[in-house]
Amino acid sequence: MRVSSSQAALILYLLLVLFINSTSPLPLSTDGRWIVDATTGRRVKLACVNWAAHLEPMLAEGLDKKPLGDIIAKIRRLRFNCVRLTWATHMFTQPGHGERPVVETLDALGLAKAKGGVARNNPLVLNMTHVEAYDAVVDELGKRGVMVVLDNHVSKPQWCCPYDDGNGFFGDEYFDPEEWLRGLVAVAGRFNGKRQVVGMSMRNELRGSRQNEHDWYRYVRTGATKVHEANPNVLVIVSGLSWASNLGFLRKRPMGLNLDRKLVYEAHWYSFSGDRKIWEVQPVDRVCADAVQRMDDQAGFLASGPDAAPLFLGEFGFDQSRKSLADDRFLSCFMGYAAGRDLDWALWVLQGSYYYREGVAGPEETFGVLDFNWDGLRYPKFKERFQLVQTMSQDPISNSSMSYIMYHPQSGHCIRANINHEVGATECRWSTWSHDRDGGPIRLVGTPLCLKALGDGLPVTLSDDCSSRRSAWTSISNSKLHVAAMDEHGNRLCLEKKSNESSVVLTSKCICVDDDSGCMENPQGQWFKFVPTNT
Repeated sequence: MRVSSSQAALILYLLLVLFINSTSPLPLSTDGRWIVDATTGRRVKLACVNWAAHLEPMLAEGLDKKPLGDIIAKIRRLRFNCVRLTWATHMFTQPGHGERPVVETLDALGLAKAKGGVARNNPLVLNMTHVEAYDAVVDELGKRGVMVVLDNHVSKPQWCCPYDDGNGFFGDEYFDPEEWLRGLVAVAGRFNGKRQVVGMSMRNELRGSRQNEHDWYRYVRTGATKVHEANPNVLVIVSGLSWASNLGFLRKRPMGLNLDRKLVYEAHWYSFSGDRKIWEVQPVDRVCADAVQRMDDQAGFLASGPDAAPLFLGEFGFDQSRKSLADDRFLSCFMGYAAGRDLDWALWVLQGSYYYREGVAGPEETFGVLDFNWDGLRYPKFKERFQLVQTMSQDPISNSSMSYIMYHPQSGHCIRANINHEVGATECRWSTWSHDRDGGPIRLVGTPLCLKALGDGLPVTLSDDCSSRRSAWTSISNSKLHVAAMDEHGNRLCLEKKSNESSVVLTSKCICVDDDSGCMENPQGQWFKFVPTNT
């Protein structure tokens, strides 16, 4: 029997799905700062995308645009191995919400167009209850080898997260702590035994005038314990105060829980985690350095030291239409941070549109990976930009020695040397480098060669002259993202990618490396991160 190319492709895809399902490293556990396979101890890196299902329609977004299986196939092709799937407490605690058929809710909201789209693309969903439809999404993700983190986003189904929306903190108008605890137990128990459900994020972005540390400890510790009792297999993911930006209070008073190596901390980070405008009006290098320091002070410290635990960046995001200067600058800073620490993360957000948001039917989501019609990418270079941070670069049980990837966060490219020892920055099928100290050479691992600056505006080269000052490289500037050597006149020259469209790496006069509040040039072309790797 002859098999067509399309049939062959389908067979290969099905075999891949079967292989992934049969070898999925689940359930997960923790080992120090790493998330690992609970059975083998091997590291599992979460590279997730958020998928909203917590708004008034109480339905995973996009089922009016594409069949469920097609959406999940797109998730897989984009190299996400995990979905942070949001849910509202009332969906699982109030029968008038969760047990109501999807079609009735869409009718009540006047969403005739969305209803018609669901009828065309996912007709079985319309007559399901909201809880059944949520189950169907979780089940289909599991069938296709995608891990799931269940995120309790709000209590009352609606958009999140204004300061005073009644959903922000324990005791707010819609946020009854006892009902929240019942919801956590119900969801943890409901999905106990579904191997694809690897974690539960206990509550999204606590905030508002009522927030305080005393109630945080009281309810979060109780909730974490109850989730673990109801489903001992899942990671229990805990975030802090001020829109999940601050866990700094744990320095003086740790959680003090024994969850059998299931405790993971969560932080969120956006350009607007603080004053968004400063990314546009202040020196970018200094703004980035300050943002990184704030992240480390408020959350990053949890992933280091003798009591280290995993830190999951459960939300970060950017305007993927590329119309926000602040977001563009923030993203390069974020990517350098995330790659350097090889963090687990979840990007906000998958959906390119909503059924209904803040009183508007069918609005667009410019932070969405997918476009408005869910056909393709909103940001054409998404896969290229994210390839390194989706890859595990540090393996805690590897016997290989540590070296570095030289990563350019603005483009997502890495400095590589080809077989002719020519240097360029291209997709991250990386060369590895050694750099033992500031002021030392950057050597191509496995060779006697090192990077050498030839002059201002000239391409960097590989050379066996590794003792001159043109081969002595130092990370400089507030952000430590500039990598500089000296020319023969003692002037600093920084590595620079010629442009995002070019693979040429040259050296140029360093941009905004001194703490000069008047320097408003954009230095991101000169940002390179030494990313540790032993894989």
